[in-house]
Amino acid sequence: MELSGTIDIDTLLELPNLISFSVINNDFEGPMPEFKRIASLRALFLTNNKFSGHIPDDGFEGMRRLKKVFLAENGFNGHIPRSLAKLPALLDVDLHGNNFQGIIPEFQQRHFRVFNLVNNLLVGPIPEGLSNVDPSSYAGNKGLCGKPLSQPCIRNTKPNFMLPHEEKEIRKQHTLFTAIMVVALTVLASILTLIFIHFHRRKRAQHSTVDEAQVKSYRSNSTVSSESKSILVAAGKSKKSNGDEDFSFVRKDGKEFDLQDLLKASAEVLGSGSFGSTYKAMMLSGPIVVKRFKQMSNVGKHQFFDHMKRLGRLRHTNILPLIAFYYGKEEKLLVYEFAENSSLASHLHGRCGSKLDWPTRLKIIKGVARGLAHLYEEFPDQKLPHGHLKSSNVVLDRSFEPRLTEYGLVAVMNKKHVQQFMCSSKSPEVSQYEKPSEKTDAWCLGILILELLTGKFPASYVRHGKGASEELETWVKAIVKEGWSGGDVIDKELLVEKNGEGQMLKLLRIGMSCCEWSLENRMDWKEAMVKIQELNVTDHDGNACSGVTSKKY
Repeated sequence: MELSGTIDIDTLLELPNLISFSVINNDFEGPMPEFKRIASLRALFLTNNKFSGHIPDDGFEGMRRLKKVFLAENGFNGHIPRSLAKLPALLDVDLHGNNFQGIIPEFQQRHFRVFNLVNNLLVGPIPEGLSNVDPSSYAGNKGLCGKPLSQPCIRNTKPNFMLPHEEKEIRKQHTLFTAIMVVALTVLASILTLIFIHFHRRKRAQHSTVDEAQVKSYRSNSTVSSESKSILVAAGKSKKSNGDEDFSFVRKDGKEFDLQDLLKASAEVLGSGSFGSTYKAMMLSGPIVVKRFKQMSNVGKHQFFDHMKRLGRLRHTNILPLIAFYYGKEEKLLVYEFAENSSLASHLHGRCGSKLDWPTRLKIIKGVARGLAHLYEEFPDQKLPHGHLKSSNVVLDRSFEPRLTEYGLVAVMNKKHVQQFMCSSKSPEVSQYEKPSEKTDAWCLGILILELLTGKFPASYVRHGKGASEELETWVKAIVKEGWSGGDVIDKELLVEKNGEGQMLKLLRIGMSCCEWSLENRMDWKEAMVKIQELNVTDHDGNACSGVTSKKY
């Protein structure tokens, strides 16, 4: 709604039934309002505003019912409040795109639906209780170390994990007496108290300036899910400037709906990444997935419509169907079918609390190969029919059949964003020469195979860019050169199935051949697909083949 100014908590306290508050994608500014005064609040959405400054350590104290906290894309700094980490009901935390500093506090919760600290200034070891979180949740924080990242922590380096002013205080401890330090800390506490009182009085003084028309409008719409509103903020803005009234549907299967239908539907935030946010919305016809994209201004409106309609014509078991799209000047919405079993990444890296056995993993990679082949058959004129193939973009339906998503978007994404974030940019030829080829998708397929077999997360996806940490394919090849057995690289969850190790090793060979740095030596997707489809769940001769050496590769 392009609202600006500050949030008056006193006014919100007049709403006794307020449990969810959302002002996503507006221009509100100032320090963090005292939302802790609204003890009944269960969801707080402040993403993409202009809030700034330090959030007090007790900023969330007493909010025992709070489940969802979305503070992304603001200007918050200082430590992550300890009171936030202590919330007993917390399920979703999204703090990406701020300037939070220091170490990550020990969160009371151990299993989150959403956990995103991407692109902050956090340093130090990741708490043990958060070691099971998807590694991509920590990208863009160069000072972090420890599991689940590939960067180990070095002992006795505590000063490196502190904020600059904390390092200064530690250095002073070597030269100043304890009494002087106590005085300094007392003075600092007094200053912070005065600043807090100043802002508190300032906010109370603004009470009389609240726009009554806005309050009335808020009350009249208080029954509408604020989470659903956040999905349509971009669409609402686009509607004003472009005159577009509804979604453009690319499928005629009786599931059509309009903006108002989506606005009224209950919604759940599934995640937030480098492209935008993803939501699950419950429509009368069933659940759908809505993806918001902010980096799609590479082509004009007519070209965008033509490309989306072309994607919408895809029909394949292993392709997640595009249902509809919404065109806005600044942001676009893509609507897909919903996959019941989440993403492959969630299962491989423990977020779903389940393990995938060998027959299921083989079924998944065969389906991925078939889906990729179908994309190349339908888009023979494009260098990268997928371009962003990775485990989090492979979703699983009820029977664990894989379905590719976020395919075919390179043509409409901003070139700079493609080079920085898309998986195709991690291949050697793109990293060095910025010239993707037909074998670039094959590289991504190879990385996916290695990830599926080893259970390890690719370091390049965690960094969202180039860097010096060891890559997955480099690690596998190093072990192969030294002479190895299957147990050295294969996920231990798979090795319990003794009569399939030979087939696992064959798949590993295919993955390594797809990850050759030389384009001449790299296997292309056609050959990879044929070899993958030839694999079986068990070895024909019953041998485990665990003694295969690197020479046979």
